[in-house]
Formats: sequence, structure tokens, C-alpha cells
Amino acid sequence: MNLIFAAGPILLLIFWMTKKQPVPSAKALPLAALVAYLIAFTWFSQDSQLIHASVISGLLVALTPILIVWSAVFFFHTMEETGAMATIRSWLNHLSGNRVAQVVIIAWSFQFLIEGASGFGTPAALAGPLLVGLGFPALRVAAACLILNTVPVSFGAVGTPVWFGFGQLGLTPVELREVAWKTSLIHTVAACIIPLFALRLLLDWQEIKKNSLFIYLAIGASVIPMFLFSLINSEFPSVVGGLIGLLTTVWLASRGVGLTKEKEILGEHPTTRAVTKALFPLWATVLILLITRIPQLGIRGYLSASEPAWHLPLGNLGDFAVSQSLVISLTDILGTQTSWDHPLLFVPSFIPFILVALLSIPVLGASWDIPLKVWRESTQRIRHPAYALLGALVLVKLLMMGDASSPVMIIGHHLSLIAGSSWPAFASYLGSLGSFFAGSSTISNLTFGPIQQDIAKELHLNQTTILALQSVGGAMGNMIAIHNIVAVSSVLNIANQEGAILRKTILPMLLYGLIAALTGGLIFAFG
Repeated sequence: MNLIFAAGPILLLIFWMTKKQPVPSAKALPLAALVAYLIAFTWFSQDSQLIHASVISGLLVALTPILIVWSAVFFFHTMEETGAMATIRSWLNHLSGNRVAQVVIIAWSFQFLIEGASGFGTPAALAGPLLVGLGFPALRVAAACLILNTVPVSFGAVGTPVWFGFGQLGLTPVELREVAWKTSLIHTVAACIIPLFALRLLLDWQEIKKNSLFIYLAIGASVIPMFLFSLINSEFPSVVGGLIGLLTTVWLASRGVGLTKEKEILGEHPTTRAVTKALFPLWATVLILLITRIPQLGIRGYLSASEPAWHLPLGNLGDFAVSQSLVISLTDILGTQTSWDHPLLFVPSFIPFILVALLSIPVLGASWDIPLKVWRESTQRIRHPAYALLGALVLVKLLMMGDASSPVMIIGHHLSLIAGSSWPAFASYLGSLGSFFAGSSTISNLTFGPIQQDIAKELHLNQTTILALQSVGGAMGNMIAIHNIVAVSSVLNIANQEGAILRKTILPMLLYGLIAALTGGLIFAFG
């Protein structure tokens, strides 16, 4: 019965969002959160202060994805209004009129690099509008971007899911590197198959087949460097793979390597100067993300320094504080150990999206009337996604409440008991469950990493291989994460289609888990 009540809100959510006439996420997610709230009170008999503190924390945590989505919408509206998007579309068409090349460059190589640098759901938010601008249908673009932004996720945000997500497990540096290269190896095998499902959403099989050499050269240009770098480091595999992959793929496309010849694009080719200026918002964003994410440069630590510089007690509500780096926090919420913080300068919202959008105005010689117009449009666009994200994060907090007796832990332990010695075949799916409700591979690893480690010890399995399967699961869950689906839908202005996107991504996710299980089995046998 504990399992039924623990999984109940998740099962209801899946049913509501995938049935024939789906419930919009702006209603389904708050309703699921309400069900979890009532179950916490009635069945699990949780402390009322802790329940309400978790609700407050969830509402506050939701501000992070809401700000990111709003800033991304502002960013791309600004690019559209300044004419940058029109120039970029023309440049991409002249670089290669081949639709396969355009999709692979943007949805695979570009997303790979952005994920390595940032994470936080920014890759699909950046790539999606570019593809829609080239004429691809928004709903299919959303699903394709989510599926393709899976391989680099385990090392996203400069490896945060690995080095931070597993940081509490007491792994030695050698063991952490083992987790990294095994994770990378599984992703490399999956990359031979899974991207085809995404490409099929946007292209027909004949296009894919005729241009398969280019597709696999582009895939290899990212995953091979990622794998090789993971042998020595767990922070930069996706950054290195993304950078080498993007440069290589653009070069291959410009020379037509592995591509069928298309009709020559009519119209004036934009000048190098015009393209450089139009691309300023994108290359400036990537540059800022890299500078602010690489720990060795020191800026990351400054932007996320949380030592309070200003403090305001709010009575029973908690203690509010702001650091010199504008990290806003609320601790001891309702007298519990529940807390919240938001690094305003580090989360990719005001920096880089808003900052770069405003810098683009003088760089592109545009009118300063544009930001006010875009501000209004972006604020209007975020209204319904905000309800969905508020509901999603409250649901997550309620499901994670209770430590070892939380609904999430109950689900994980029951799954491991059911699987028994066959656990390696299911380990990645537990990781994907974490990403499904939390929207984060890092949170999935933090939550389920200890469970996976305990299971490995109980069953006398190699723990680094099991943790690699968890890491892969957290990444593959990215394509079904409600948080990410809502975010990309709002950026692309797709209304009430979250269930439709989920139905398109669930099968590739399940297949990804099967590939992970088979590859993991080979690692167990020969590693």
C-alpha cells in the first residue's frame, strides 16, 4: 500500500497528460501536487509544518525554471525583432540547403555544446526556436530537441551530475573516473541508434538514409572526444565533445561531406560581417556560459558565493538572506530544516540571456523600443507555463519529503526488491524516474545514487557500473522530464501539448534504457 500511495501522484499525472484528451500541464501538475499533499497528510501522516515548508520551498524553487524560460523567450524575441534570426536563417540555408545538415548542426551539435556548458534546460530553449525559424513544425521540434539532448546530459553544466551528483558517496578519484568513462561508453553506444528517432520526427527516412554518412560523422565528432576525455576527467567531456563536434559538423556541412546535393539557394548570401553580427547573441551566450561555468577560471565560485551579506529574520517563516553575489536564500522555513536558495547571477536567466539580449541592441544597431515590447510579450507568454512549473516543483518537493521514508525512496526500494538480481537491467530506469519528476540529472543522482550504491553492495555488483547506469538513466530521463517539456513548450509557444510531446519521447527513452542494460551487461562481463 505504501508503494501504491507513493506512486499514485506520478501515475495520475502520466494518465492525465497522456490520455486521449489530455489535461493541460497547467492543471495536471498542480492537481498532482494537491494529491501528493493530501496523501502526505492522510496516509504518510507527515508533520504539517514539514509539509507546508516543502510546499513553500517548491514554490520558491519553481522561480528558477520560470526565470530561465522567461529569459529565453525574451532572448529569442529580441533576436527576432532585431532581424538577427532572419540573417541566421539565410546563413544556414546558404551554408547547406540540406535539411539533414541543418537539423544535425542545431539539434545535435549545438545542443551538445550548450548542455556541456550550462544544463538547466537551456539547450532545447536555444536550439528549438532556430529550427522552428527554418520551417520545422514546433511540436516535433520540441520532442526532437529533448531526445537529442540526452547523450551530453550526464556531463552537463561542466560535469555537475557526476562530480556533484555522486559527491556524497565517498568515491575515490579513480572510482569517479570509472563512473565517468562507463557512463560515456553507454551513451556512445546509444548515440548510434537514439538520434535516428529524433531525426525521424523532422525528416523522412529517405533523407536520413541518403545522408547517413554525414549523420554518423557528426555523431562521432561529438561522442568520440567525449568518451576519450571521460577517461581522464569527469567535468569537461561534454564541453570538449560539443566544441569539437560543432566545429567539425559545420565544416563537414560547408563542404557537403556525406550529404546529398541540394538545389542552390536563391537570394543574396549574407556577408561575413552580417552573419558575425547576427550570431553575436549565440556566440556571446556560449562564451559567457563557458567563462562562468569552468571552475578553474574562478568566476563560477564568485557568482555562486552564498555567505550572507545581508540578513533579515522573518519570524516563523524563516531567515531571509542575500550574499554579495546576489545569492538569495530562505533557511529554516517554518522552523524546519527546509531551505531554499537562488544564485541570481549564476542561474542562466539574467546572465547570459537578458544581458546578451540587451547588448545585442547596440551591436545589431536596433531600436531601444524593442526591449520594452519584448518584455511585454515574454511576460504574457510565461503565464500558463508558470502554473505548470509551480505545480511541478511542489510535487517534486512533496515526493522527496521524508528522507529514507519519502515516496521517492519507497518507489526506489520496491523496484529494487522486485528486480532482485536482475537489477542492472532496471537501474537506468530508476535514474530516469528521478529526472522525470525533478527535471534534473543532478537531482536524480543525488536522490538515487545512495540507493544504487546500496543495491550494488547487497547484490555484490560492481558499484561504478551500477552508478554509471544511474547516471545514464538520469540523462535519458531528460527527454521525459515534465519540467523540460513545459520549458521547451513555452519557449516555442506550444499550448497544451505536453502530453503529446511525452508520447513522442517515451518510446526512445525506454529503448535507451534497454541499450543501457545491454551495454552495462557487457561492461559487467568484460570490465
